Amino acid sequence: MVGTNETRLVVLRGNSASGKSSIAAGLREKCGGNLALVAQDNLRRTVLRERDRPGAANIGLIGSVASYALDHGFHTVVEGILYADRYGSMLQDLVRSHRRVTRCYYLDIPLEATLARHATKPDPQYLAQVTEHHLRDWYRDRDLLPGGQETVIGATSTLDETVQQFLRDTGLDHLPATDR
Repeated sequence: MVGTNETRLVVLRGNSASGKSSIAAGLREKCGGNLALVAQDNLRRTVLRERDRPGAANIGLIGSVASYALDHGFHTVVEGILYADRYGSMLQDLVRSHRRVTRCYYLDIPLEATLARHATKPDPQYLAQVTEHHLRDWYRDRDLLPGGQETVIGATSTLDETVQQFLRDTGLDHLPATDR
């Protein structure tokens, strides 16, 4: 078992430019320093500098970092594209082993909306590196985990509505924001 009797685990998946990082940042803003963000992009691209492929080292690293954060009393958000066929087993193990409140979400945003959202990103260097071609290549329609464990959030849910739903669903809305 991982985590404490107080920790909350949120698994947040969806295609590139679907809003995962913005939602995670919104949760962090509401929860303060007691929320760990375990971002697939950071661990895979920055820490390990590896490509997203089946059996890659970042899969286990994501699970280990999330478990470590939970074991040390941090509410934890695991976020990323996290393709079901590559990351599903690790995520299901993490969810199964977390001893307290766990919620899984999938952002179901149509390709055209992700392309439009991506075009609004303020970093021109990132926009030059990640093109429309990349987004189309990476896009998977409703890449849900097996077993129906994810709540599907559609494109009509605003950022604030989604953050508020996550806070309510996990009970984090009743806990004080803390700084560590």
